[in-house]
Amino acid sequence: MHIGRLKQLQRREFLRRASALGLAGAAAPWALQLAAIGEAAAASSVAGGDYKALVCVFLYGGNDHDNSVVPYDEAGYRAYAAARSSLAIPREQLQPLNAALNDGRQLALAPPLARLQPLFEAGDLGVLLNVGPLVQPTTLAQFRAKSVPLPPKLFSHNDQQSVWQASSPEGATSGWGGRIGDQFLAANGSASFGCINVAGNAVFMSGQQAVQYQVSSGGAVAINGLARPLYGSQACSTALRGLITAEREHWMERELNRVTARSVAAQATVAAALAGAPALRTPFPAGNSLAAQLQMVARLIGGRAGLGVSRQVFFVSLAGFDLHDFLSTQHPRLLGLLAEALAAFQAAMVELGVADRVCAFTASDFGRTLSSNGNGSDHGWGSHHFIVGGGIAGGRFWGRAPAVGVNGSDDVGQGRLLPTTSVDQLAATLAGWMSVAASELPALLPQIGNYEARDLGFFG
Repeated sequence: MHIGRLKQLQRREFLRRASALGLAGAAAPWALQLAAIGEAAAASSVAGGDYKALVCVFLYGGNDHDNSVVPYDEAGYRAYAAARSSLAIPREQLQPLNAALNDGRQLALAPPLARLQPLFEAGDLGVLLNVGPLVQPTTLAQFRAKSVPLPPKLFSHNDQQSVWQASSPEGATSGWGGRIGDQFLAANGSASFGCINVAGNAVFMSGQQAVQYQVSSGGAVAINGLARPLYGSQACSTALRGLITAEREHWMERELNRVTARSVAAQATVAAALAGAPALRTPFPAGNSLAAQLQMVARLIGGRAGLGVSRQVFFVSLAGFDLHDFLSTQHPRLLGLLAEALAAFQAAMVELGVADRVCAFTASDFGRTLSSNGNGSDHGWGSHHFIVGGGIAGGRFWGRAPAVGVNGSDDVGQGRLLPTTSVDQLAATLAGWMSVAASELPALLPQIGNYEARDLGFFG
């Protein structure tokens, strides 16, 4: 191959990989924060001053939905308690939700989620029942006969995290949150801050063009030698800035320094936006990592004018839900952290006057088995999740409640739920609210054509 052609191909490959530097990890913030962003995708038009944001709250490890949203009617609770054995929460401790299912059954929240009950009653929180990854609507008979395509590597943490976030197994390079961000690269005044991750790296936030901008719960990650005098010398900091941002002759050095210069500028923009945002009066609980992440999201939303955005997607997370053991002691603690964080965040959105323009939702690797393994529960499939926001038609349940019991009509084994609502339907509903055109959904969610219902009714 001609050497000039080889160099051209190498340069293109470098630029392609640079656009995905958000996957690189947190060791080099100047490299991962903002690589080259391509031309904006065709985006739905958004009116001037219009603002909406999605916040994905990912519960790593596989949340035990059966001890989160619990059957409360007498027959349902008896079936639940019989299947859960020593893991069952006493009925008198549950927080009943004032909404019955279509068949008259009733559900309740686990005691640590009590702070979410007022949000449900106020219509600012709803529960999506039995949602999980699917390729197409699937019956139990089809599952057993293996007559329809199924998500790859069911019950595997890494793969199911990726399938939830990207509709593809581990190794996916873009997720549906990032692909929503792709739709608004042109509509946002600044393409840099459409997808912001406060929890590290996640494929959910990587678009085909949009790159996730990573911050910590303390704000934008700065290069230490620029954030404060290097070796106590401002002259050294100035010299470092010149070295890492100056134009270079070699194309690889030149592109790296351009990426670095963009990152330095982006960090300054975020810092200025946070400094200019209104001070939040809403208290966020201390010692709660999820609350700290959501507080930073709230501050960034408060500073949205300084970031020049009209549509944003955020990602936060809480880990520790893989409770094969110690479920009865560890799970309540985690649910308490979740409830405190979500309640504080919703209060902050009310304070900022954007509660009807911000929608948060929980997600997790998978649900878990209804049956107890003696000290915990094992990997499952479908699960129940929360949708939170002042603009939702909450105080209700969406989807179909599963039959309660092992070997029931929704059980693929040990009380593992076969999902009756797909993650793709959840994503399509949220994307539509964000103003993604219906014609763009197949590009965003390639399997959405398999479903008749593409709006689950969260927003009335």
